[in-house]
Amino acid sequence: MKSRFKIGSAFALSAAMLGGLPAHAQKKQIVTPGFVESKAVASVDPYIGSGGHGHVFVGASVPYGAVQAGPTNIVKGWDWCSGYHYSDSVVIGFSQTHLSGTGIGDLGDVLIMPYTGKIRTQRGTQENPAAGYGSHYSHARETARPGYYSVHLDDHNVQVELTASERVAFHKYTFPKNQQANIIIDLKEGIGWDAPVETFIRQVDEYTLEGYRFSKGWSEDQRLWFAIKSSVPVKQFLVFEGDEQKDGKSLKAKAAKGVIAFDKSPGQVMLKVGISPVSSENALANIKAEIPGWDFKQVVNAANGKWDKELAKVNIETKDEVARKVFYTALYHTMIAPALFNDHDGSYRGTDKKAYPNPGFDNYSVFSLWDIYRSCAPLSTILHPEKVNSFVNSMIAIHKQQGKLPIWPLMGSETNCMVGYHAVPTIVDAYLKGFTGFNAEDAFAAMKASSTRDDLGVKYVKERGYIPADKEYESVSKALEYAIDDWCIAAMAKKMGKQQDYEYYKKRAGYYKNYFDSTIRFVRPRMSDGSFKTPYDPFNSIHEKGDFTEGNGWQYTWLVPQDVEGLVNLMGGDEAFTRKLDSLFTAKGDMGAQASSDISGLIGMYAHGNEPSHHVTYMYTFAGNQWKTAEKVRQVMKDFYFDQPEGLAGNEDCGAMSSWYVFSSLGFYPVNPANGVYVFGSPLFDKATLKLKDGKTFTVQTIDNSKENIYIQRITLNGKPYTKSFITHDDIMKGGTLVVKMGSKPEYNFGKATTDRPSNVL
Repeated sequence: MKSRFKIGSAFALSAAMLGGLPAHAQKKQIVTPGFVESKAVASVDPYIGSGGHGHVFVGASVPYGAVQAGPTNIVKGWDWCSGYHYSDSVVIGFSQTHLSGTGIGDLGDVLIMPYTGKIRTQRGTQENPAAGYGSHYSHARETARPGYYSVHLDDHNVQVELTASERVAFHKYTFPKNQQANIIIDLKEGIGWDAPVETFIRQVDEYTLEGYRFSKGWSEDQRLWFAIKSSVPVKQFLVFEGDEQKDGKSLKAKAAKGVIAFDKSPGQVMLKVGISPVSSENALANIKAEIPGWDFKQVVNAANGKWDKELAKVNIETKDEVARKVFYTALYHTMIAPALFNDHDGSYRGTDKKAYPNPGFDNYSVFSLWDIYRSCAPLSTILHPEKVNSFVNSMIAIHKQQGKLPIWPLMGSETNCMVGYHAVPTIVDAYLKGFTGFNAEDAFAAMKASSTRDDLGVKYVKERGYIPADKEYESVSKALEYAIDDWCIAAMAKKMGKQQDYEYYKKRAGYYKNYFDSTIRFVRPRMSDGSFKTPYDPFNSIHEKGDFTEGNGWQYTWLVPQDVEGLVNLMGGDEAFTRKLDSLFTAKGDMGAQASSDISGLIGMYAHGNEPSHHVTYMYTFAGNQWKTAEKVRQVMKDFYFDQPEGLAGNEDCGAMSSWYVFSSLGFYPVNPANGVYVFGSPLFDKATLKLKDGKTFTVQTIDNSKENIYIQRITLNGKPYTKSFITHDDIMKGGTLVVKMGSKPEYNFGKATTDRPSNVL
C-alpha cells in the first residue's frame, strides 16, 4: 500500500534535501548495560528501512502490540509516513502510536516531550526547534532496539528512554541539574495527515492525568483514550488551548495541550502512558495490569523476552553476519502490525464505534491487506498459529459492524485504501490449513457479501466479467485482484461442499483472461463496448487515474498467482512463457511523467518495491525452469535487501516487503496466497530451523551453499529423494528435515517434469 493521496506543496520537501545530516556509519548502536538480549534480538537493526522510502517505525514496542512508542520528527513529506526518517535531526516528541512502512501517514497520538527552560507550547521549526519545545538530536547519541529506544535531546540536555508493553508506553526522562524542566502533552500534534477533531486532558490527582484524542486523517474517525501515571508528584499542571493558557486543570478543545512544570530540576521522571480504544478508565486499568511497578529495566527485559520468543521461532546458521542482521530485522518487521486494538480485559471498539465486551478473541487492527495477503499472512500460519484465529475473527467482526470485510482497517475505521477484498485470501488460507477457531459459515457469508457489492467496480464484474476502463480508474488492477480473491472463495466453497458457489467463483477466478490480448501478450484495458483500449502502451503508468494500481501493463500481466498454468497456456506454452518472462527483466521504456513513485526496485520492468511483483520471480518454476527462479530470487535478495537505512527497495508496508525476504531466504515462497503450496527458490543459509506448534521443527539444511552456488541440484526430505519444485504447508507442519544440495551451475532437470511442478488446480 502506497501513496494513495496527493501530498500538498507544504509537504513537498524530500529526505534528500535535508543535507549535511549524519550518515548511517556514524551511528553508535549499543545495548544499554543491564538489559538482556538474545542473539536473535541483538541481530535486529531497526534502522534498516528508516531511510529511503522504507517508512519503517523506529522505537519501542512488543510483537503485535497496540503501542509503538517512538520519536516523531516534523513531517516534511511522503518519507515521514511513520513520523521518523533517518535523514532527520530534529525531534518534536515521543508519540504512543506509529505506523510502520505505510505510504500514508497517520497516528502519532499523545505526543509527549520533555524540555528545559521557560514554558513553550509550540513545537519549534526545523531550523530552530529550541524556539519551541523541539530539539536537535544525533544518531551518535541514539539507540534503537526492538523493545527499547533512547536518545539525547541536544538542545535541552535531556536523556529520553522508552520501552513498552502491549498497551502501555513507559517513558524515562533524565533532566539536567539546576534548570527549570517541563513535560508537554500535545494533543494537537499527529503524524502528517492526521489532525485533531476533539481532545481532552485533565489532572485526576497528584500522580495521574487522563484524556482522549479524537482525530481525522487517513483514518476518518479515530478515537483514542489515554491515562498517564507519573513517578513524581505533579505539583504544577497547566492547560492550553493551542498556545493560550486556560484556567483550571482540565480542558476540552480541538487542540488541547497540558504542561507539567517543575521550577527546579526533578532529576528523573518516569511516565507510564496507557492507551485504550474504549475509555480512560480502561487505559488506567491497562497500566495496572501490564506495568504495575516502576522497574524500567525489568520492563525492557520483559519486552526483549517477548521479542526473543517470536524471533527464536526461526534459528539460522550462517557465516554471513550481514545476512543474519537483515533476516532477523525482516522477521521483526513482520510483527509490528497487525496491532492489538483492545484492552487488557478484552473489550474493544468496533468500526461502528460501539464498545464491545471481550468477544473471546483478541481484536486487531492495522491490516494492510493489499500488501500482507501475499506472504506476510501466510507466514503467520507457520510461525504464529496462535494469532491466526484472532486475526480472522477480527475481520469477521468488522464485516458484522460495517457490512463488508475490511479493506484497510485502521484503528476502528475503514480507510477503503487500495483495491481488492483481500481479507478473503487471509481467511481462506487459514481455513484450508485447518484453523478452526472461527465460524466458517460466518466467514463464508462475509466473503460472499463483500464480493457481490456494487461498488468499486464489482458491479461490472458481475454483469460483464470485466471492468470497463471508461467506467472505473485502475480497472485492470481491480479486476485482476478480484480474480485472485474469487479463486480463494471457490476453494473454500469446494471444501465446504457449496457446489453452486464453487462453480460461480471458479468462473470469476478466470476472468483475468478477459484482459489478455493474445496479439501482444499483455493484459490490456477493455472498454464498455468490449474492445481493447487504444492506444495502449504497457510501459505507461498514471498514478491513481490510470488503468493500473501503482504499476503498468508490464507488471500486471503477471498478476495471476491463482492460475499460473492458465497464464502459461495463454502465452503459448512453457517456452513462450519463459521468453516473455525473461523480457520482463530486461525491458526498458518510459513510464511517463505521471507514473507512481511506488514503482521502485526495478530490474527491467520487474518492480520489487511494490507487492504485485513479489511472486513473479517464482513463476518460472511453473514452466519447468526452477533454475531461473533461483537466479532471480538471489539477485533480488542481494540487490534490494541490505543492512543500511536505505536497505529496502520500497515501502515496508506493515511487513509485506520483509516477509518476502523471510520466505525467500529460507528457500520457498507462497505464490498462491491460499493453497498451501510453497515454491522453491534458492535458500540463503547453511541451516534454518523453524519451531512449529506441538514442539515440532522443520529444518532446511543446505550443502555446498555459497554466493556462487545458487542453484538447487537435488533435494531429500527426511532422508528420501524429493524431486518436486515445491513443498506443501502440511509437509512443513509435520516437521522434518529438507536437505538441499546446491551448485554453481543449473540442474535443468530439477522440477522439469510436469508432475514435479506446483499446481493451482481447483
